[in-house]
Amino acid sequence: MRRNLAIFAALLCIAAGNASAKDWGSIATPTVGDARSIGGTANGCIAGAAKLPLDGIGYQVVRVSRNRMWGHPRTLAFVRSLGVEAAGMGLPPLYIGDLSQPRGGPMTNGHASHQNGNDVDIWFNIDPKPDLPASAREDIKIVRLVAADEMSTDASAWRPEYEHLLRRAAAHPEVERIFVHFAIKRQLCSTVGSDRDWLHKIRPWLGHDDHFHVRLSCPPGSQDCQDQQPIPPGDGCDPTLDWWFADAIERHKSLHPAPARPRTPPKLPNACKGLLAAR
Repeated sequence: MRRNLAIFAALLCIAAGNASAKDWGSIATPTVGDARSIGGTANGCIAGAAKLPLDGIGYQVVRVSRNRMWGHPRTLAFVRSLGVEAAGMGLPPLYIGDLSQPRGGPMTNGHASHQNGNDVDIWFNIDPKPDLPASAREDIKIVRLVAADEMSTDASAWRPEYEHLLRRAAAHPEVERIFVHFAIKRQLCSTVGSDRDWLHKIRPWLGHDDHFHVRLSCPPGSQDCQDQQPIPPGDGCDPTLDWWFADAIERHKSLHPAPARPRTPPKLPNACKGLLAAR
């Protein structure tokens, strides 16, 4: 009954042309049919999403109450594969954070992306983990790898295993890019040695000091999916990386940073219209 009411409310919003993030987040189930990623990661949706099992070899889904463990089957296959690789490295289970909502679309909090089923957050926590039921994984231990001034990684938190894990993730051909804090990117630039082609996929970004964000390219068969612009050539260990640190210095100098400007969500593709109300 509740699901029918939510779908009816969503249908009214779509008819009015103003479906909101709250509407997308209120739908608890995916549409039936084949999986299709639609639009971009920051203005898209997903039809026929699959649900990542809450437990698998080498991983555990956390913060299950958000209901954001949905994605394209290829994204789920990547998570399973990386979990197996992590277990083979002798690591404790990886904490898997947000993928997408059951039908993708914008979220009320946490992300501007993760909308078309091709994103997944993986926490930087390779400490031993208790075998807890999913309901007890809402409040997880956060491991931050970056010093307070953002100029470097925290020597007490950084471990070589993080480099190995990122290298394994980047080796998957379907992975388009991986977002990490810019201090983590600089750490990798200085330590990986001569085998550095995979650094091309490691992209600096704000935040991402406690998790890394994996983005897959558009899957085959999703004609309405839109990839990002290609990454510039090279390993990214160049002056474009220095810019992030100059910006961080200015942020720390300012005692009263400017408030964030209100963000106007991008318009969703026409192919997303009706997806909320579909069966």
